Amino acid sequence: MSLSNKPKSPSKSKTGAMPWAPATMSEFDGVRFLHLDSIWVQGAMRIRKPQHLELEYIQRMMAWMLWRPSAELRSGHALQLGLGAGAITRFCHKVLRMKTTAVELNPTVIQACRMWFHLPEDDKRLTVINEDAGQWVANPEHLQTVDVLNIDLYDHEAAGPVLDDEDFYRHCHGLLVDGGLMSVNLFGRDASFAASARRVAAIFGSDQVWSLTPTKEGNTVLVAARGVVVPDREELERRAANIESLFELPARKWLRMVRPLPLSILNPQ
Repeated sequence: MSLSNKPKSPSKSKTGAMPWAPATMSEFDGVRFLHLDSIWVQGAMRIRKPQHLELEYIQRMMAWMLWRPSAELRSGHALQLGLGAGAITRFCHKVLRMKTTAVELNPTVIQACRMWFHLPEDDKRLTVINEDAGQWVANPEHLQTVDVLNIDLYDHEAAGPVLDDEDFYRHCHGLLVDGGLMSVNLFGRDASFAASARRVAAIFGSDQVWSLTPTKEGNTVLVAARGVVVPDREELERRAANIESLFELPARKWLRMVRPLPLSILNPQ
């Protein structure tokens, strides 16, 4: 595994400290990895298959596709909070061909994605915004403008989600159109899946929140919806088969992993 040069960094603050960790890159066995000046992997891309979703937890973040009718998979507006290596943004823009927006605080991550991770320049369907995600979602101009929301917000220490309180999830709920869906990666040394899940359920309603089993690395993906009517098992199986056939994603495996939030999380003793 070898490190490349870093993208150009912004000026230091008056205190001499960088306001964010600079993005760095490494490669191993045909896969390029994004870091924030640490060993923690913030994203990955298989160099010869840049549109493929390389990391298992990133694939699972696409489980929202199970809750959308097959005819609507390629329609609407997809928003990603926390760009990472741009995998979900590339997939939504290039493969699903949805209107796609990404909000990323760290400008060196945006630079790195465009230098090393095949993120295209903005066009009529793609907008990458260098802004604080918490401020962006709180802007009333964005109410009910998003069909699919993917959240993967971690700093260079990867200790827990950067934004994870009820106010944040309330704003996220407000972004979604009726029938809109949100996926969240919950991971970190100091993170509590149960506490995060309760916050999401308090805003979305416990009947509109589901989780997938954790990956071997410990990432747990939560899916939440705004007013989705869950189809019967037969229809879900048809949708999963369609997703596998069109996009080579393990959707039938996701279906076996999906669970409602247990009562032990919703009503802890």
